[in-house]
Amino acid sequence: MQTNIHLRVMKLIVQIRLNPTKDQLDALVNTLRTVNAACNHVSDIAFSRKIWRNYDLRAVTYGDVRARFGLQSQLAQSAIKKVADAYGSGDKKHRHGNAHRQFRWNSAIAFDARNMKIFPTERTVAISTIAGRLTGIRMACADWQADMLANNRFGETDLVYRDGAVYLFVSVDVPETECNQARNGFLGVDMGIVNIAATSDGTVYSGTHLNHVRNKNLRLRRKLQQKGTKSAKRLLKKRSGREARFARDVNHCISKKLVTEAERTGRGIAIEDLEGIRARARSRKPQRVALNSWSFHEIVQFTLYKGRRAGVPVIYVDPAYTSQQCSHCGNIDKNNRKQQAKFACTNPDCGLVEHADLNAARNIANRGAQGWAVSHAATRGSDLAA
Repeated sequence: MQTNIHLRVMKLIVQIRLNPTKDQLDALVNTLRTVNAACNHVSDIAFSRKIWRNYDLRAVTYGDVRARFGLQSQLAQSAIKKVADAYGSGDKKHRHGNAHRQFRWNSAIAFDARNMKIFPTERTVAISTIAGRLTGIRMACADWQADMLANNRFGETDLVYRDGAVYLFVSVDVPETECNQARNGFLGVDMGIVNIAATSDGTVYSGTHLNHVRNKNLRLRRKLQQKGTKSAKRLLKKRSGREARFARDVNHCISKKLVTEAERTGRGIAIEDLEGIRARARSRKPQRVALNSWSFHEIVQFTLYKGRRAGVPVIYVDPAYTSQQCSHCGNIDKNNRKQQAKFACTNPDCGLVEHADLNAARNIANRGAQGWAVSHAATRGSDLAA
């Protein structure tokens, strides 16, 4: 009897920087300009004739796009599909409004296996452009990125031009690793304002430097917003992109360390529900600004997908009273935490004193273990009943 095994896969985006020659760069940039100009032309037709579906739009624009812009077949179809996707993704503002969708000259364009090929071992790319097929475009990537591309199937790839550099964002199908079942308990993670994250093992990811950077950027943003000039707006947009990339890099590093430690010790990761993080913010405006200017959602999402890839279970727990509850005796008292950084249990039979974030992280770890035990007991019970 033949058994069909279905492996669960997850989609990851691998960012690769290209190092083209001057001629190759000119061809790539001109391709972006031409394809996006074609997108704007197709968008005009789609809006004026109220044609939104890719098939219908291709029927009336394909020949015109190829003749007018000199695009190869796949690039022409990519431009048409991009417009159809833009209007078809719930964009009621442009579909039913007075203004049609417009695309910037450097807006990302999609490639697939028909018009782009990546050679991970050689660290080169071949890609179709308006100047013909370019081969031997060198790419800069880490060894783990090259291995991922070499050993997994990848699909649609976006070509992006940003700050004078060209990037590929490659969608890769990676099989999920079997879950480790958290036999050794959970690593609790407490997230907050002063420290971005603290673990139940005592590791603290300080936010001192990050808060300094954020406050500096906040002051600069306010100055640029007050100026209101075109150059100020351009600089504001450029700096906003840098801030987002800075935060993303920090979140990637923290989430990687969390998952690596949990994987090494055979544990899962317990993390508080995101609503609990925001609910802890006091009413003072500086703290609200600090809380909302950091992407806690992003760090949680990074931890989730890295956990799935490594076979580390990641679960949410109810964060209620984790900052007021003693992780040693269970005593809950708001007076347990009279200071931001210090936890001192008021139970005379306990008297635990330790860092407040460490205490909260241990409570989160305990709740993760309890929730995991209950859910798996229910699962085993249903399996036995079946």
